[in-house]
Amino acid sequence: MTSETNLDLLNNDPVFHLKGGMLTMTVVELVRQAPERFAMQLAEKVEQAPNFFQDTPVLISLEKLDASMDIAGLIALLRICRDHGLQPVALRGAEQFRPLAQQASLVLLPPGRGRDKIIETPEPAPQAVAQQAEEAQAPAAATPQPAESTPSRVITEPVRSGQQVYARGGDLIVLAPVSAGSELLADGHIHVYGPLRGRALAGVRGDTQARIFCQSLEAELVSIAGQYKVAEDLRRQQWKEAVQVSLEGDILKIAAL
Repeated sequence: MTSETNLDLLNNDPVFHLKGGMLTMTVVELVRQAPERFAMQLAEKVEQAPNFFQDTPVLISLEKLDASMDIAGLIALLRICRDHGLQPVALRGAEQFRPLAQQASLVLLPPGRGRDKIIETPEPAPQAVAQQAEEAQAPAAATPQPAESTPSRVITEPVRSGQQVYARGGDLIVLAPVSAGSELLADGHIHVYGPLRGRALAGVRGDTQARIFCQSLEAELVSIAGQYKVAEDLRRQQWKEAVQVSLEGDILKIAAL
C-alpha cells in the first residue's frame, strides 16, 4: 500500500457525524420592554436555583412583545441574561425580527405552536383578621408549640410540555404523568406518582433535606438545593425505575424505592 493510498484512506475517514436529537430549551417569553423590572424578576428566579441557571441556553420569544424592539434594546436584554448566567442562543418570532437576530448574531426560529404554558402559582390564603389579632394578643406559651404543618400543592392533571408548576413554601405532589419539556419546582419535597420525564427541582430555596420521589425516573434533570444531574447521568442508574433522590454533601444520591 502506497503513501498516497494511506492519505486517501485518512481523507475518507469521517471526523464528525451529524445526528438528530430532541433538546429541551428554556424559553424566555418577553411581554414588554422594561429592562429594570426584567433584571429584578430574573434575579428572583435565579435565586431559587442558582446552579440550574448557570450557563443555561435560552430561547428568547418576541411573539407577544407589546412594542417594537431595536438593536439597543435587544443588546441590553442579552446583557442582563448573560449577567445572570443565561446564554441566549436564538430569537423566536415573525420574519420581521430576522434583521434584529442577524445584528445580534443569533438564529431566528419561527413562531411556536402555542405549546408553551405556565401554571401560575396561587397566593396562599390569608388568615382571618380576628385570628391574627387573637394570636398577636395571646401570651407566650410556657411549653413549645407544635410546628404548623407544611403546606403542600397537589396536582391531579398531567403536567404537559412547556408547563411550570411551583410549590412555594412546601411540597409538590403530582398524581399524574409529567411530560418532557415541563418543569416542577418546590421549596420542599417533590412526589410524582407516575413517570417523571421533565425537570424536577426540589429545595429551590436551599433546603438540602428536600427529596424527589417518582414512580419512573425518566427525567431530563433533577436538582436539590441547586445541585443537579442531567439525563445523561441519570440513565446510568435506576432509569425508568421507582426511585428517591436525596442530597448528601454536594452529591445527589439516587436509590430505589
